[in-house]
Amino acid sequence: MMWFISQLINGLQLGSIYALIALGYTMVYGIIKLLNFAHGDVIMVGAYIALFALTSGLPPLVAALLTVLGCTLLAVIMEKLAYRPIRFAPRLSLLITAIGLSILLQSLAQYRFSPNPRSFPTASLLPVGNFAVGEIQVAYVTTIIIIVSIISMTALTFLVQKTKLGKAMRAVSEDSVTAQLMGVNINTVITFTFAVGAALAGVGALLFVSAYPRVEPTLGVMLGLKAFVAAVVGGIGSIPGAVIGGFAIGLLETFVTAAGYSQWVDGAVFLILILVLLVKPTGIMGRNLMEKV
Repeated sequence: MMWFISQLINGLQLGSIYALIALGYTMVYGIIKLLNFAHGDVIMVGAYIALFALTSGLPPLVAALLTVLGCTLLAVIMEKLAYRPIRFAPRLSLLITAIGLSILLQSLAQYRFSPNPRSFPTASLLPVGNFAVGEIQVAYVTTIIIIVSIISMTALTFLVQKTKLGKAMRAVSEDSVTAQLMGVNINTVITFTFAVGAALAGVGALLFVSAYPRVEPTLGVMLGLKAFVAAVVGGIGSIPGAVIGGFAIGLLETFVTAAGYSQWVDGAVFLILILVLLVKPTGIMGRNLMEKV
């Protein structure tokens, strides 16, 4: 039982990070039906910002704020320069553009910082060590990651459900043409959605490198793919679905690794994706949408 609870806590830690990142995918897809595969590389950029901010001697709070702001600014620039000019182009054009941006960011990071991984100074950002809960040792980092993730997801839910901008986001998601006719500024809403998703990515970057202190240009590739899987499993376009999918993938990875099959972790994640698409293509919380012709 102690082993199970310990692995459950580890799974919740990883799942919290996946859930935060998956929210960025699901929000953008819900608004403009774009699979933003450059989202993972925004996280990579955030990790480098945090690394250089901390190694430059800046206080942890300032480094965290710079990371979130840097990710937000990058996403807004990407939306304005790359996605907005082709917003009404075929979906395939948007997808290819997102993949191209992802490769561009990775290449720039390799050119600027070299392909070699760097150690992240976790102790400079979060307290290290453990505390006891009965017979179980829980890391301070794990506790902070879960708490920060829950607060971030709660704040996002409040933003979407209770604020004027959140109402505009839901209106654009349902029917962008009608929303525009009702006076909603589509460009503002889409830019705001990218900004919020990127801010969550910045928080996710801080939490991920705190738990797994290694920064490299390809950091966001598999992390972004698994968060995307989490969004699809939960029901892409659904905020609660992204959270459920994130925790599901985090727990799956943790228990597969703990069972001694660490080499099969990635395979298990994508196997779950295939099974979900075969059984319920819309995901756990997704809705079937009928198109009129």
